[in-house]
Amino acid sequence: MLKKTIHILLACSLLMLLVAAGCGTTAEEAKVIKIGVIGPMQFVQGEHHWYGATMARDKINDAGGVTIDGEKYTIELIKTDSNEMLSPTDATAAMERLIAVDKADFVVGGFRTEAVLPMQDVAMDYETIFLGCGAATYEINTRLAEDYDRYKYWFRVSPFHSNNLVANSLATLGLAGAIMQQGLGIEGPMKVAILGEGAQWADGMVGAYQAYVPAALGMEVVGTWRPSPTATDLTAELTAIEASGAHLILTIISGPIGIPYAKGLGELEIPAASVGINVEAQADGFWDATGGYGNYETTLNTYAKGVAVTEYTIPFFDAFMEKYGQTPTYNAGTYDAILLLAEAIERAGTLDSDAVVVELKKTDFVGTGGRITFTGEDTANPHDVVYGPGYVTGLATQWQDGEMKAIWPWDWNGITYEGTVMWQIPDRVIKKYAK
Repeated sequence: MLKKTIHILLACSLLMLLVAAGCGTTAEEAKVIKIGVIGPMQFVQGEHHWYGATMARDKINDAGGVTIDGEKYTIELIKTDSNEMLSPTDATAAMERLIAVDKADFVVGGFRTEAVLPMQDVAMDYETIFLGCGAATYEINTRLAEDYDRYKYWFRVSPFHSNNLVANSLATLGLAGAIMQQGLGIEGPMKVAILGEGAQWADGMVGAYQAYVPAALGMEVVGTWRPSPTATDLTAELTAIEASGAHLILTIISGPIGIPYAKGLGELEIPAASVGINVEAQADGFWDATGGYGNYETTLNTYAKGVAVTEYTIPFFDAFMEKYGQTPTYNAGTYDAILLLAEAIERAGTLDSDAVVVELKKTDFVGTGGRITFTGEDTANPHDVVYGPGYVTGLATQWQDGEMKAIWPWDWNGITYEGTVMWQIPDRVIKKYAK
């Protein structure tokens, strides 16, 4: 009888252990903060979302974690492939799973506007803070002005919004145009072709360029081309641009189309200089992917070797290079996003979203890409990263014989970052206009 009783007690004990093991603990009980990292993980943009986030996680955890009401919490990351480059609807489902099933407390990332808008809605449904580190479209933040109580959990950390991207692109275009006109003796207005991928984020920028290239720079727009974001051959567009007589091509490219575009430009020896946004050209693999034909490609950027935007830029750049063997793209802004989020959580003393939002609004954080503060609740675009001298300015870089060099700002509002060099006219353009 005693033996039977012991077996029953052991069985009950085992059953209780199994039940306990099967009952999950909350993040609060486990002293863990779960942060979802969502992006197109099959592409460099999502890959760098993840890389930046893991570096921030390690920095925080190695320093002892995040202190909440006297207790130490560690950061746990949840990697989520949004597949948004190919299917925005996949991104919506991925965000739903990340919050509802994986129980992410916060989310960072997002890239393609068509996907970020519905992902933003999912996060807002769950009152989950979503720090954007990829989509630039201005209207993502005007939603807060229209319905602040619903959308207040969204903050854009990187990049600054599309209107300011236009301003930076025009400054870089003006710099390149002046160097070309003076160096090549081109008479009359410089001619500009606009090439923007057929994606929602580029729509407003195309319209702005069509208006401001003539009005602000006195240049002539000779045509606009909108290839598919997933195009693999741009021969038709490039030969048409050559026929237009364009001296410069103003690009709006965020996805993989940036590789065949730049490669075709060099292979076909199109006698026009490329300036604007080509996110693929922010990555070290761009040189090999284009077979060197991407030489002279110029793009807005966040990081460049040896250029200290802040005291933290070069240490972050060097550590990223050492760990991953790549130059960080702007999508690696997840690093700054998680660090400033951790500070806001500590100030709030809780994981409660409403309390953390209050602290995020007070953010004044010197990160790797600049000093980060957010626009106020009473602005047209609340919770947007503040742009301009003394805050976040961005860079422009140009590929020069296998090296990515910073070429802007060049005496812009009194700013020239140490390590910036002169923009170079492509050889194929010099050959065309040499007398």
